[in-house]
Amino acid sequence: MKKLPMALALAALLSSPLALAKTVETVASFSVLADIVQQVGGEHVRVRSLVGPNGDPHSFEPTPQDSLALSKAQVVFVSGLGLEGWMDRLVTASGYQGKVVVASKGIDTRQMAEDGETITDPHGWNSMHNGVVYATNVMNALIAADPDDADYFRQHGAAYISQLNQLDSWAQQTFAAIPETKRKVLTSHDAFGYFGQRYGVRFLAPVGFSTESEASASDVAALIKQLKAEKIHAWFIENQTDPRLVKQIAAATGAQQGGELYPEALSEKDGPAASYIAAFKHNVTAIAGSMK
Repeated sequence: MKKLPMALALAALLSSPLALAKTVETVASFSVLADIVQQVGGEHVRVRSLVGPNGDPHSFEPTPQDSLALSKAQVVFVSGLGLEGWMDRLVTASGYQGKVVVASKGIDTRQMAEDGETITDPHGWNSMHNGVVYATNVMNALIAADPDDADYFRQHGAAYISQLNQLDSWAQQTFAAIPETKRKVLTSHDAFGYFGQRYGVRFLAPVGFSTESEASASDVAALIKQLKAEKIHAWFIENQTDPRLVKQIAAATGAQQGGELYPEALSEKDGPAASYIAAFKHNVTAIAGSMK
């Protein structure tokens, strides 16, 4: 068998699909969004999550290393809706000139009165119906950043979005099978508004949309009274928040702990919520299980 001349062999190698493969350097604001980018982008993306597993995206404080990561990124993904109050400062400090993709763009937002102001709830991804919007926006942004791999992103994105749609239907069916009077739970802060709206679950919490909010003594007393009156028997801690207040309230009402939820941050890789899909499945199963 004849060997190819060196020049022809090198040309063949450089023209191979492997050699032409591109990797889009991306930064995502927090772990849930980072996983969505990774699932859609597959082998054609490298993703850095600014807020890591079990981290709180409300109170996050960027480091110089985060600024450096942004300066090297081709695309930056944020959830938006006021979740990342620190992002504008970080973008300015880093000198990043690229596109900041708002993954929540296009969802039907919900508002709530908090401390006398009307606030937009930033936790859109906790409804899997909205998760489909997030994934679609991510897919379109990656196609724009790397048109040569558009078919790959469409294929990966479509398969992933199909999984999210199936999970949305599963969650609806799961809670529809539970009497409405039992679909009530206590959590640490108000992160499950979109989840509750989509799946017919009522969530009560001592703290509002942001974990940086503080509950007054009168608010806590009123919540304890309400929990007793409505006979809410289950409460949950959250992996990214201080559980002391919700434990204190639960102790005063006799409610039973339902476990730990993952509304704003994934677990470590060896935990029960290492991906967006795993976190959603875990939350639905735990919440529904506490009502039966």
